[in-house]
Amino acid sequence: MNNNHFAIIMAGGIGARFWPSSTTNYPKQFIDLMGNGNSLLQSTFSRLEKIIPIENIYLVTQVRYQKIILDQLGDKLDEEQIIYEPYRRNTAPCILLASLKIQKQNPDATIIVSPSDHYIQDEETFKTDMEFGLASAGDQNLVTFGIIPTFPATGFGYISVDQRENRLKTVLEFTEKPDPIKAKSFIDSGNYYWNSGIFVWSAKAVLNGFKEYATELFDLFSAGINVLNTPDEKKFINDNYPLAKNISIDYALMEKSRLIQLIPARFDWDDLGSWKSMYDLKSKDATNNVVIDAKAYFDHSSNNLIKAGPNKKIVIAGLSNFIIVDSDDVLLICPIDKDQEVKSLSEKARNKLED
Repeated sequence: MNNNHFAIIMAGGIGARFWPSSTTNYPKQFIDLMGNGNSLLQSTFSRLEKIIPIENIYLVTQVRYQKIILDQLGDKLDEEQIIYEPYRRNTAPCILLASLKIQKQNPDATIIVSPSDHYIQDEETFKTDMEFGLASAGDQNLVTFGIIPTFPATGFGYISVDQRENRLKTVLEFTEKPDPIKAKSFIDSGNYYWNSGIFVWSAKAVLNGFKEYATELFDLFSAGINVLNTPDEKKFINDNYPLAKNISIDYALMEKSRLIQLIPARFDWDDLGSWKSMYDLKSKDATNNVVIDAKAYFDHSSNNLIKAGPNKKIVIAGLSNFIIVDSDDVLLICPIDKDQEVKSLSEKARNKLED
């Protein structure tokens, strides 16, 4: 493996759309949502350690998840490789801070940036695509991976490109989540990709980008360059992270830079953004029911998603097109076509049930 290759895994989200399995105290990246014996974070780390030296993989998460991280990856990561955010500030601050640490350690570093909660089965193709991305990232360009859209989704951002180019394509525009009519027009044009949120770039290129387009944030964190990777780093982060703007990497940098290139991903990908996305991924029985972990008996019932503990036996009669999720203290029963409302539903339920 190339010692100049690094990775940043972002693991600070709360996965509210997978409530009640995913909670603020134990969010979806730490859960075995797919029932394969590994959390999404563990699966992400496993993919990356086949490409990146283990000692070069950095993890950014909230300080409240320290014990969970150490339980799941403590045998693979040193404490120096884990960056604990005292507050959630979206993706731009965490990427900038980790990139500064990496560049200080290795000025020639090239970095893969990945969310911790995506589902990718074809790991060999993922490895090949990432290796092409690492080879394509230079001193100036910022590379993102685009997903070939399969339907006019309104829950993803879209990226338009110059399709006349070969595998490494010039990005023309980022578009945030569109309405259904615009999403269909994007699909019909053949020039748009879904935004995967997976990036590759050199430390030099991304820090130059932050310096130009997110100057205030860059100045805030770069002021601590002398203490990064030292025992004084923790105090600097605790003192300065709360001052950082809450902003995504797309808004801070990717939508502004003129040096963005896109590689169409050849690996399978799902951002696991909702219970419906999990239903679509999982194998189904003869009446299109999906059961995760539990045992279930269905009578005149179809197109349901059931998730419960391994010792739970569930009987469903005369019910179709529903999500049923049984956690330790909450039972969710929701029409499957309302899965995008689970996040707001969880907030309403907590406010009402905790009164």
